[in-house]
Amino acid sequence: MKQTFRFSGTGGQGLITAGIILAEAALLDGKMAIQSQSYGPEARGGSSKAEVIISDEAIHFGRVMHPETLLVMSQEAADKYSADCTPDSLIITDSLFVENVPVSAHRVDLPITRTAVSTCGKALFANIVALGAVAALTNCVSVESLTKAVLDRVPKGTEDANKKALAAGIALAKGVAKAA
Repeated sequence: MKQTFRFSGTGGQGLITAGIILAEAALLDGKMAIQSQSYGPEARGGSSKAEVIISDEAIHFGRVMHPETLLVMSQEAADKYSADCTPDSLIITDSLFVENVPVSAHRVDLPITRTAVSTCGKALFANIVALGAVAALTNCVSVESLTKAVLDRVPKGTEDANKKALAAGIALAKGVAKAA
């Protein structure tokens, strides 16, 4: 089984880190994974995206043409990166920053940044909240592997806050699943 992901938002939101963590979690689960990234020339504030392909078999083409799952953390990213989605794609938005997605697909609006602030005290942890939600909604990696990949990647001293952020994202997704 192959799954494709695109994480998009604004530079500085940590979405490239989130893509790297997701790919590492897939590897820990014994799957194949490819991660790529692109961003504008701005250090912060420009658009950015990370793409991840996870598969049980060899991956022969490393580009995400039509993401099965699109995470959108800014309106600019929704406008720029959602056109490649299909009607079967899952689009997960941060409801604080995204009002309109210009394509028809399965859409889930989540209070990602608000949850990061209420759980961890800072919007800085929104990428990990989002990562937990994406993983829980798609069942792409195990919680154990995702937790290990997060803890291996985050700065020392932030482990507890990142574990809380990850758990909060998983809980957000479970709330959506129960409501459906």
